[in-house]
Amino acid sequence: MVSFSGIFSNIFGGLSSDFKKKNFSLYGQWIGILTIFLCLALGVANIFHASLVIIFSIICIVQGLVVTFVEIPFLLKICPLTDTFTNFIKNFDENLPRCGFYLLMAVIQWLSLTIQATSLIVVAVLFTISSSCYALAYFTKQEFLKTSLQVNDPNDDSLQGQVNAHIVRNVL
Repeated sequence: MVSFSGIFSNIFGGLSSDFKKKNFSLYGQWIGILTIFLCLALGVANIFHASLVIIFSIICIVQGLVVTFVEIPFLLKICPLTDTFTNFIKNFDENLPRCGFYLLMAVIQWLSLTIQATSLIVVAVLFTISSSCYALAYFTKQEFLKTSLQVNDPNDDSLQGQVNAHIVRNVL
């Protein structure tokens, strides 16, 4: 049986330890993870407009799915994807490429304002903030870090790998 209190304590404990590291790439990653949920929710919510906003809503949903694979690389291992897509996503494993990736995503959603002001502006703002965090990490020469909640290689015998594998087993 899954213990939701254990899952939430792991998530909030990992979030707390990540923020104590004061690394902007971790901030960008957490904002990116938040943006995944907002992309999906606001993309679906705005798809019912009777204007060209529908196009940006669909793009927003797709962006949410792509960001999911960028920020949660464990999914690349368990989802059946093409090698081309997997290699494309792996290009974003440094601060500067992620900054550019999020900046491009932000520009696309900022363009939705040319048609109509909708709640998609929230997604554009969060993409911009995430891009800024990765830019700050790059320009302050901070190491590119991933959150401590990342699931490592299943064959990883380190303590962190064992803990992450245990968390995934509990969730599944």
